[in-house]
Amino acid sequence: MLVEKYESVNLFDLVPLERDAVLDQLDRLLEQDRLFQVVKGDLALRYPGTLTCGRPSTPVEVILRMLVTKHLYGWSYEQTEVFVSDSIVLRQFCRVYLNAVPDDTVLIRWANLIRPETLHQLLERVTVLSRQLKVTRGRKLRTDGTVVESNIHHPTDSSLLVDGVRVLGRALRRARKALQDGAEEGCHVAEGAFRNRLRSARRAADEIRQATRRGIKEADDRCRRAYGKLVQVARAMVKQTQAVVDTLEQVMTPKAQALATELRGFAPLVEQVICQTVRRVLEGEPVPADQKTVSLFEPHTDIIVRGREAKPVEFGHKVWLSEVEGGILSDYRILRGNPSDHDQWVPTLEQHCALFERPPDQASADRGVYSRKNETVAEEMGVRRAILPKPGHRSCERKQHENQAWFRRGRRYHQGIEGRISLVKRRFGLRKCLYHGEDGFERWVGWGIIAYDLRVIGIALAAR
Repeated sequence: MLVEKYESVNLFDLVPLERDAVLDQLDRLLEQDRLFQVVKGDLALRYPGTLTCGRPSTPVEVILRMLVTKHLYGWSYEQTEVFVSDSIVLRQFCRVYLNAVPDDTVLIRWANLIRPETLHQLLERVTVLSRQLKVTRGRKLRTDGTVVESNIHHPTDSSLLVDGVRVLGRALRRARKALQDGAEEGCHVAEGAFRNRLRSARRAADEIRQATRRGIKEADDRCRRAYGKLVQVARAMVKQTQAVVDTLEQVMTPKAQALATELRGFAPLVEQVICQTVRRVLEGEPVPADQKTVSLFEPHTDIIVRGREAKPVEFGHKVWLSEVEGGILSDYRILRGNPSDHDQWVPTLEQHCALFERPPDQASADRGVYSRKNETVAEEMGVRRAILPKPGHRSCERKQHENQAWFRRGRRYHQGIEGRISLVKRRFGLRKCLYHGEDGFERWVGWGIIAYDLRVIGIALAAR
């Protein structure tokens, strides 16, 4: 049965302590019933009778506050459990009081129920709160993009093929045990279907690695032969997998069905890696980025080429951020592929107008967003000062426009978003996502930005 709150106990009445002013302000912010109800709606969907049946759950209030605490301090779930348990201040903040702190695995299960759409609603509510508390008025808008990386190793075709052989071999070993348990149903496959080819795959990958270290190019015959062996091994594993999946589907046990689902999910990804390796290495055909798989475990990962000298290629997702005065990140969008910055201007202005019920007086972006159309759209929407510097050649008229005092002040103001992005990457985890899956990626980014905004509001209120 879903429980909303524990019975209130003020621990500071029992043990007088010096309290953190910022945490006190955050405590008051999280008492907003709208924030509470948004999260409760998702948690109530865990089971059909979650709201009315079963033993009492971890309260919704505790889950919300512990998740905020986790992302506020950049802790893991295990660290969150330990630190909240050991701290009277955090026990009071998380509304655990003298009760047992929920286990990290319990917190993970509840956290995975929160939908990405819910976090967008939560951020909107936090932004509305910042406006009501006069931390921001939404008069100035600056927008920019960054890349949040997925938690994967640097992808090469050989390493991805070895990963595929390893994962399929490991699953086939468990499938063998599941089929032995279902032997009474007459479900058998040939013994060779369970052969693990990982050593053969690693041997071929070592040949490729040694050839690369000696400066031998992939087009060289020796390297191509090694890739051919690795592809052959991977194809054999996929063929074995298909035979085992057909048999697993006949065994009506939960374990066998789960393994069949797992193998059906991984096999097409390994086939995709085989296809892109054959096209790129053996046939010499360039493969577009949107047709490549760079991870078997995070297949949603995009290849982002931004032209940066330190990191010419990044693997993750492009995230588009909007910031208003007061340091509040009012919106974020996780983009698919590597779209142009130019296309993000209009959706950003539309979202701002919907959230603040008026256009910003000043809106700014980098050179990649400039176009005459974007400037015109901003003027038509009511933006008084659209600060979009033009790249490349500029006419004398354009130079005079960009040399105006208000334009130069706006450019200086816009540069501050780079520092804001650096801060949320360093302190709030937006450098690399540690959650799994596409929804997990959105949850990671959403919680990081919400935790950042709540801290900014808390600092502003504490300073008063």
